[in-house]
Amino acid sequence: MSRKAAIKRKTTETAIILDLNLDGRGHADLATGLPFFEHMLTLWCRHGFFDLKIEARGDIAVDPHHLVEDTGLCLGQAFNEALGSKKGIRRYGFSSVPMDEALVTAVTDLSGRSWLHYDFELPPGPVGPMDPELFREFWQAFVNEGRFNLHLVMNHGLNKHHIIEASYKAAGRALNEASSVMEGFDEVLSTKGNL
Repeated sequence: MSRKAAIKRKTTETAIILDLNLDGRGHADLATGLPFFEHMLTLWCRHGFFDLKIEARGDIAVDPHHLVEDTGLCLGQAFNEALGSKKGIRRYGFSSVPMDEALVTAVTDLSGRSWLHYDFELPPGPVGPMDPELFREFWQAFVNEGRFNLHLVMNHGLNKHHIIEASYKAAGRALNEASSVMEGFDEVLSTKGNL
């Protein structure tokens, strides 16, 4: 069973081509023009064992917001499409990841219902060249189009880079667990019969 998806999105603000393989080896081939964002997505891939290719252009001279949000939308669409019927998946995933002084917990339910709980109190100022609020926008777009619950909680931390990095690693690991297929189980893990 191939769990892959390809998404194309073109607007007056962005143009994105995205390929996702849920059963990959953690490889990322990313071209967004936003090196710090690419670094975070690379970590998400590596720790989730997802293969991801993105070619994206956007009006980043104005603000990276459109490109970051639209990348989240495309990734969510691809993730949902690649899951297919969701038969046999674990559905739930949990991970708590440290990065030096920072600790972030991610919990997910591939329920078919979108919800983001994002509990971060970051120190003021940018992280790399990016406004930290853009990461919340990315996750919101991702869960909206991916149709799943994601709870990201900053347990503690001081360095914004460490905190954001731990969040991408934790989310990758939790989503890998939730999307993994259980051997010998070919039903949907729900009393409703579908997710």
